[in-house]
Amino acid sequence: MSADLPVPSTSAAAPKGYGWTLLACVITTLVATPLREHLDLTNIVMLFLLTVLLVAVRFGRGPAVLAAFLSVALFDFFFVPPRLSFTVNDVQYLVTFAVMLAVALITGHLAAGLRLQADIASLKEQQTRALYEMARDLAGALTIEQVSDIVRRFLHDGFALDAALLLPDEQDNLKPIAQLDSRLHIEQRFALIAFDQGEPVEDYSLSGYGYGAGYFPLKAPMKVRGVIVFAPNSQNPHAVREQKPLLATLSSVVAIAVERLHYVEVAQSTQVQIVSERLRSSILSALSHDLRTPLTALVGLADSLALARPPLPAEALETAEAIREQALRLSSLVGNLLDMARLHAGRVTLRKEWQLIEEVIGASIQMLGRSLANHHVRVTLSKDMPLVEFDAVLIERVFCNLLENAAKYAPPGSLIEIAGNVKGESVEVSVCDQGSGFPPDKQHALFEMFVRGAPESATPGVGLGLAICRAIIDAHGGTIHATNRPEGGACVTFTLPSGTPPTVEEESGT
Repeated sequence: MSADLPVPSTSAAAPKGYGWTLLACVITTLVATPLREHLDLTNIVMLFLLTVLLVAVRFGRGPAVLAAFLSVALFDFFFVPPRLSFTVNDVQYLVTFAVMLAVALITGHLAAGLRLQADIASLKEQQTRALYEMARDLAGALTIEQVSDIVRRFLHDGFALDAALLLPDEQDNLKPIAQLDSRLHIEQRFALIAFDQGEPVEDYSLSGYGYGAGYFPLKAPMKVRGVIVFAPNSQNPHAVREQKPLLATLSSVVAIAVERLHYVEVAQSTQVQIVSERLRSSILSALSHDLRTPLTALVGLADSLALARPPLPAEALETAEAIREQALRLSSLVGNLLDMARLHAGRVTLRKEWQLIEEVIGASIQMLGRSLANHHVRVTLSKDMPLVEFDAVLIERVFCNLLENAAKYAPPGSLIEIAGNVKGESVEVSVCDQGSGFPPDKQHALFEMFVRGAPESATPGVGLGLAICRAIIDAHGGTIHATNRPEGGACVTFTLPSGTPPTVEEESGT
């Protein structure tokens, strides 16, 4: 993309402009000399004024001033009696000279101003077109590196500027996207000020020596995305100052491009996670279905060995019991996998009913009788616990998983507490133990699939219990979180919306 933009200037024109001015005045004199016998001096003055106007339009203000003085001098020398002399016989000609000079200067000034305005308008049009072309290229950029390359090429070709794109890393340290040009030097403190305050920072003290002269924040609609640094090269050390409005606009365009790429990356990452999660759920579902049948058969065969007649030797019965326990444990794991797959696929329909939560707690404790045999379980529920609308089978699974985890990680003979109370418009239930507690840095990650509190622990498990609990509680519109008790041990607390229970009418006696 080419963006060679001329910069209009009100300074003195090039030497050739003055040369052409001198030649134009001489030609006008040569043309008017043979006409002096046929034209009045007033008309000859008009020829010189026309020359001044043409010079102003073509070469600008400086040559126009030269043309005005030359025209008066040539008119006096060649056309005013006595000719070939600067002497004036009639004093009235002095008024003519003054008016001629004033008209020439004013005409030249106005014509030069119009030419300058036309040049500025042309420059702005070219800049706008070049900025549009750059914005078009940025819209097609696929990486931050491409954005940086487009901007640097645009500024280098069109404005004699070097540029660097600085974006924050995870610690909010500004880092250049591409390898910096050896001529470009960046003051990190200025970049950080521009990034933190969201306002440009300018430093022209070393302008033209390769140091950044302008630090513009990339202010996108959502936040400041980084900083772009502009540094003039030695050809035009004032380029940043002269092009400040355009550079501010360019910074906004670059900020939008950077933010677009950020959200594209977020969307792609989210899409990959969704696809990965869907694939994982599909695999889990398929494996669970395929493993459930042989595991059921394995449990049945172990039971058959225990009931065989004549009875098997004690060692064989012990082996059969071990096979049965491991098969049941594996069957429970497969059940968790299948439940997780169904919950993530959204194929679980809640069968909610208004019921007492203590009934589900009692059923869960009874179901885990063997797992809880070495622990004391205490249930403390508030007297004003209302009826709660929930799916009893799923909430029972939540209690079973929480109690089983507590039994695994709490020392034998310790206390497991279940507490429930009303908290605002929700019912809050906690399951606490006296074990070692959760790792402080994993209290949120524990509810993700396949995440365990102690990855190298000898305690059996794959990290699905709490993930299933969260999926079930989320489906009921509640919340769940894990904490550590000050006195030692872990607590998992979940809430369920209390809603408006139906009124139960008392039966009237007859």
